[in-house]
Amino acid sequence: MRSYTKSIALYEKSRKHMAGGVSSNIRYASVPVPLFFARGEGARLYDVDGNVHIDYVLGNGPAILGHAPKKVVDAVAASLVEGQVFAAQHPREAELAERLSRLLPGAEVVRFATSGTEAVLMAMRLARAFTNRSKILKFEGHYHGWSDQAFISTKPSLNEAGPADAPVPVAGSPGMPPSVLDDVVVCGWNDLDLLEQALERHRGEVAGVIMEPVMVNGGAIPPLPGYLEGVRDLCRKHGALFICDEVITGFRVALGGAQAKYGVTADLVIYAKAVAAGFPLALVAGRRDVMDTLLDKGVMHGGTYNGNVQSMAAALAALDILEADNGAIYRGMEACGQRLMEGLTLLGAKHGLAMLVQGMPAIFQTFFTSAAAPRNYRDSMATDRDAMLSFHAALQEEGVRVQQGGRWFLSTAHDKPVIDETLAAADRAMAKMVRH
Repeated sequence: MRSYTKSIALYEKSRKHMAGGVSSNIRYASVPVPLFFARGEGARLYDVDGNVHIDYVLGNGPAILGHAPKKVVDAVAASLVEGQVFAAQHPREAELAERLSRLLPGAEVVRFATSGTEAVLMAMRLARAFTNRSKILKFEGHYHGWSDQAFISTKPSLNEAGPADAPVPVAGSPGMPPSVLDDVVVCGWNDLDLLEQALERHRGEVAGVIMEPVMVNGGAIPPLPGYLEGVRDLCRKHGALFICDEVITGFRVALGGAQAKYGVTADLVIYAKAVAAGFPLALVAGRRDVMDTLLDKGVMHGGTYNGNVQSMAAALAALDILEADNGAIYRGMEACGQRLMEGLTLLGAKHGLAMLVQGMPAIFQTFFTSAAAPRNYRDSMATDRDAMLSFHAALQEEGVRVQQGGRWFLSTAHDKPVIDETLAAADRAMAKMVRH
């Protein structure tokens, strides 16, 4: 058994001066306590007790190049002497904006922010101002940050969620005012008929339809063939903006994100996480006429740390690596991710476990279910969560770190030897599950 004595002691100490002992509620999800890490390098994290973890959490997605990638770290280190925040513009902002407009589908202009939650709020405000409508339609199981306006029906219990064909908006946290639910329409995902019905029920009221183009937070569930195109067409028909939340999929599933992968362009797109390879940076990109409401209609968006020097330097350095040789690094990462997905599937069969591996090579989900692959949030809720928690605990004991819910992120540092080491650890972990 691994020892976590120092992490336990540090957690008890931190609880005295930090609310809950953590800086994000999501970080509670570690056993035996939220773990403390001393450093990260490549595909591995090193905790304060000396345990080494092959890391498939990767900061919940940002570390696309692994931990502490040298070229990015060097670029940021060189930028430190230039200053950090100016409350003004600097040349790297313009350089990065021009580059992103070239790389990202439909990105006529961009506006920088610091976190995905902020960027989501900006996109929703833009949609409301542009359309002069108040409601936002979102989908069950999709996560768009923790703000009052967005943290709705992200993980509702099914006894609260209402009927599948007309879900009830459910606040995701105490402290959210009931009034925010009046401005949100909730719909089941991956079903165009349900979306059309919802838009008809709220005809002329919906400013924007926001979604993860791949339902990452609900289980790395891909859109059905033709679904994204259908959503785009329904938005046009009903005068609503199509908003893609690519906070996770952007720069991860492809250089141009899920839009490029699936060949569908949204009106507004939100990016964060992998864009700066671990440094805080988010942005909204999209149609010039919509983005121009920031100036033409005086739509307010601000932020002291938006476009800060270090994040701009990190993003430019990361793009140098991701763009090199026509995106060759993605082909290598996808090959390794496919090897891992197929290997886990074979191991599940070997040990007689009803395990399903679903998603894309750069981000996928392990489910425990004998049913068909989930197509939406309610399908994913029917899988065996207890088995997933057991697998998570067994993997951690074997030196592999994944999210408790079963989501795996890959980086370019997860090469073939790391994948083979992971599969050997997963083999041992599954054997333990079967024994116990």
